[in-house]
Amino acid sequence: MDGTSLTPEQEKLNTLKQVLPEVFTEGKVDWEKLKATLGEDINFSNERYVLNWAGKSEAFKVLQAPTTKTLVPAKDESVNFDDTEHIFIEGENLEVLKVLQKSYFGKVKMIYIDPPYNTGNDSFIYPDKFSETKEEYEKRVGDKDEEGYMTKDGMFKKNSKENGQYHSNWLNMMMPRLYLAKNLLKQDGVIFISIDDNEVHNLRLLMNEIFGEENFVGNVVWKHTEQSKNDERFFSRQFNYQLVYIKSDDTPNFRFPRTGEDNKNYSNPDNDPNGDWRSGDVRSPNFRKTLCFDIKTPNGNVIPPPEKGWRWKEETINEKIESGEIVFNSDETKIIRKIYLANQEGRVPENLWQGELYGTTRMANAEIKQLFEELTIFDTPKPSQLVKRVMQLFHNEKDFLVLDFFSGSGTTADAVMQINTEDDGNRKCISVQLAEKCYEDSEAYKAGYKTIADIAKERIRRAGKKIQEENPEFKGDLGFKVLKLSDSNFKQWQQITGKDKQALEEQMKLFVDPVAKNATTENMVYELLLKSGKDLNSTIESKEGFYAINETELVLILEKANQEIIDSVIASKPQKVIALDKLFQGNDQLKTNASLQMKDAGVEFKTI
Repeated sequence: MDGTSLTPEQEKLNTLKQVLPEVFTEGKVDWEKLKATLGEDINFSNERYVLNWAGKSEAFKVLQAPTTKTLVPAKDESVNFDDTEHIFIEGENLEVLKVLQKSYFGKVKMIYIDPPYNTGNDSFIYPDKFSETKEEYEKRVGDKDEEGYMTKDGMFKKNSKENGQYHSNWLNMMMPRLYLAKNLLKQDGVIFISIDDNEVHNLRLLMNEIFGEENFVGNVVWKHTEQSKNDERFFSRQFNYQLVYIKSDDTPNFRFPRTGEDNKNYSNPDNDPNGDWRSGDVRSPNFRKTLCFDIKTPNGNVIPPPEKGWRWKEETINEKIESGEIVFNSDETKIIRKIYLANQEGRVPENLWQGELYGTTRMANAEIKQLFEELTIFDTPKPSQLVKRVMQLFHNEKDFLVLDFFSGSGTTADAVMQINTEDDGNRKCISVQLAEKCYEDSEAYKAGYKTIADIAKERIRRAGKKIQEENPEFKGDLGFKVLKLSDSNFKQWQQITGKDKQALEEQMKLFVDPVAKNATTENMVYELLLKSGKDLNSTIESKEGFYAINETELVLILEKANQEIIDSVIASKPQKVIALDKLFQGNDQLKTNASLQMKDAGVEFKTI
């Protein structure tokens, strides 16, 4: 405190910092970053304290570019599609994160990701040809083999350490995804990112930029192996990291559930009505003259202060004596501070995680082998125990949404189902994984799993089955619905260059029938649901002539339109109605009447 009042300017800056912490550098607004965040005049040039790299400006443009993609259901690959709330999305995660923005903005409590570590052998997607057109980029990143699977050469680029933009490529890949992920977090949300020594330094700076340095809460060191590698040149690397950032100060304190070991020093030898307690320190850790005073006991004895004084001021000490929190020993020569078990809200976690409680790489591999009948189906899985331990930090919350957009083998989905079984929770999981093709000489490919996404889906199926077999009384959610990233069900307007009459005529046809050739009614329902801001677990009810989303929140008219259907829709009292414009073709009167009737009924009506 400096004693000055809060100025209107400072109040506005504080408000801006809450909304856009990423545009502040060392406490001041970085105007170039503000413009970039808003999609304007993206150009970083001035020298200042900032993380900068080759391609950063263009990576912002990748972030700002909207997507027309959608998600389509794959019910035959799902388990209990209609009732489950767990979701597996197969598709490129940058596009998927963009698709999810409207429906899941501010809804995710916890994000856990295990991205590529940039070891020099990783292949991942990064926009390395910023000069190409959007069509060229989409064609390149959409390269597929004859069976339709993404190819390594087309979709993925190996980021060798000999590459002149080795770190920049990794940052260009991570930055837009992390910005989009932040949008999906609730105000009290948390993100955990597994990383190793290769990029932990850059990731920390990148996260400071995106989330705000003040929202860094920890760098947890995780001992992932008990084995020492004697072939290392300098150090045997046994530790990785979990970078942890909160979205805002609304996030509750992290606490692990207490165990019997945590509580073993608590007892109640004096039958205190407040329950078990243990003695605590009453000495001040730092010398302060005002904390040095004598304490008088009930019988008039005097207890002098310790060397650095008491922990509290005299008034507070007297209040604690009065309440019974501080008592005296039998001869009144010492004071005893009682710390009550009932007041202990869980246990504060340490930032060093090691042992079976947190899992190891060996445990992760054994877990996969057990599920896949001793096959080494995935090279670098994370142990489900590690992800469960992360979720246990929210010890008093058992009903929240978890997102993992680098799903890999599906560890997070498995962990969510496991922990729900153990504590009767209702956590939901969204997993995102690209159909990255497995190498043909791998055990996974030979076993019939052509992509990493195939491995993840099968792991979740097997994990759910195993949990049910081991816990036959469990009635919770062990299914998952599969959706796949796809082109829009609606034709997209293309800007015509030159004087191509035929191309212009084709474009004009979009006003007559905007529905794409391969579109299905079900796929259109999911696309319009998403683009209307409804989540993927919304209820979809097929009625006579229309679809009702979440009962009355949204109605879709996609197959036919007549006065009877319009009357039925209005009678259901929806909040919003979307209809295909082509259904009214040749019947302008029906469309006009429908619009007027909807308006009179207070219903928002839109045609596409």
